[in-house]
Amino acid sequence: MTLPINIHAIRAIYFFEMARSFRTLTQSIASPVLSTSLYFVVFGAAIGSRMGAIDGISYGAFIIPGLIMLAMLNESISNASFGIYMPKWSGTIYELLSAPVSFVEVVIGYVGAAASKSVMLGLLMLVTARFFVNYQIAHPFWMLCFLVLTAVTFSLFGFIIGIWADGFEKLQVIPLMVVTPLTFLGGSFYSISMLPPAWQTLSLFNPVVYLISGFRWSFYGIADVNLGISIGMTMVFLALCLGGIWWIFRTGYRLKA
Repeated sequence: MTLPINIHAIRAIYFFEMARSFRTLTQSIASPVLSTSLYFVVFGAAIGSRMGAIDGISYGAFIIPGLIMLAMLNESISNASFGIYMPKWSGTIYELLSAPVSFVEVVIGYVGAAASKSVMLGLLMLVTARFFVNYQIAHPFWMLCFLVLTAVTFSLFGFIIGIWADGFEKLQVIPLMVVTPLTFLGGSFYSISMLPPAWQTLSLFNPVVYLISGFRWSFYGIADVNLGISIGMTMVFLALCLGGIWWIFRTGYRLKA
């Protein structure tokens, strides 16, 4: 009996990508954890002790969801984009395209590995934050759901970037020039309710606001945006990424160039 999905192909791609990350633990795990720890030290312990509470939450605890999102968005994109770009760069993607493997299995393998690494990183950062700031998680189930949903969505986005890029420098353009500024302006270090009305309205056009708001709600039960809207906007972006990947494999865009 033939399975509708080639599990062996998915496992091969998934474990190959996971093994690549474990060979570069310093870059893939230690570096982002260390960088986030410095944020906790500077903004959480040093500056946070001199700032007032936001919605009854200490400043150091308030910024934890935003800092985790900042790291996860960049890592999800980087892991997925680099994973699919390397076969293009080395020419081994032709072997993948000619193998009896559907694009669904390819995407599950690469995106699944990238999302797994991002979730692991996010959980590790949660543990690291405990050494610097005291925090509580009001809704652990929803916290994990947002963690997984964000990792999968932006890993799909990173997969698209990896196919679009025709050079190593382009792999960093979107994360550095677009995603990181949007994350900083999306309420990582503040509540958008603290902004003037005009800026609050403008912030609602930033998709990262909905991710951080929903994730922060899972910690403290407070949010800048309605929870249902946060989940809805994330699902819309997920659907757009899935549609983009379907179009890429249907047309062969930059896969065979």
